[in-house]
Amino acid sequence: MKNIQILFLSLLTTVFSFGQNSQLEKYKKAEDFLKTNEVQNAYEIFKELNSEVSKSDTLYNYVTWYYEAATSYLENSNRLKENYQTSLKYGLEALNIIQNNKEYFNPTFAEKEPWMVKNIVVSYFGLGKIEEAKKYKEILYQSYKDKSLPNGIDGYFNFDFFKFKDKNVWGYEWFPELPDNRFSSSFTKVVYYVYSTNEDGTDKDQLYRFHVLMYHQENKDTKFDYLLERQIETDEATISGSYYQYVYKKDIDYKKLKSDIIEILTKEIEPSSRRTIPKRK
Repeated sequence: MKNIQILFLSLLTTVFSFGQNSQLEKYKKAEDFLKTNEVQNAYEIFKELNSEVSKSDTLYNYVTWYYEAATSYLENSNRLKENYQTSLKYGLEALNIIQNNKEYFNPTFAEKEPWMVKNIVVSYFGLGKIEEAKKYKEILYQSYKDKSLPNGIDGYFNFDFFKFKDKNVWGYEWFPELPDNRFSSSFTKVVYYVYSTNEDGTDKDQLYRFHVLMYHQENKDTKFDYLLERQIETDEATISGSYYQYVYKKDIDYKKLKSDIIEILTKEIEPSSRRTIPKRK
């Protein structure tokens, strides 16, 4: 009987070691794919390993870290190519990885969560699914109210991105809400930044930006809250001008706003006014 027990334990050890060695071999192969920038192949192995390796195994943390990194890389590369259906898929997967594994890593890993929520917002906007994007924006707004957002996303966030000819256009939204006193200060809710691009499609120089600027109402009959303005920075001054034909209510119609930006870029529409504010030297 004792010999049978010893044999059984010996077989278990052999099977366990074989399984562990097999997992280590997969892990090494995935690492090699990362070194040669074959991220898709690495992602598939890390994803498989993530479901195989026990959470009590020291290998689990390494697998999960690289699994999330590879997934985030694929999300980012597809989003910047405007492959929004694919970037959304990877974004939701990466968010799930982060949320399910925050307890195993230091706070830096958990701080990835709002950034991935932001990326999901961009993908939904790119797909024209504004209501779905709104659900994830609300997560960011709640975190803003809770003061739990990390540096870099604690005041504003990127919600839209698209390419127009040889330009990159980035939409950013600020968390603070429209003030009740419209004469208290200048207030911008949304900015679309327009950049020229390098040969690889990355940002080069900021050409100008479009502000969704609070309108200083003179009477209660005014039927809009924001006015679109273009601003250009030079070494000597800020040159701005308003588009009085493009106005928005407090609850901004984001589809209209994006359509307006594209119309201005397409038709090269100039502002209705022009102001030059010299810079202090």
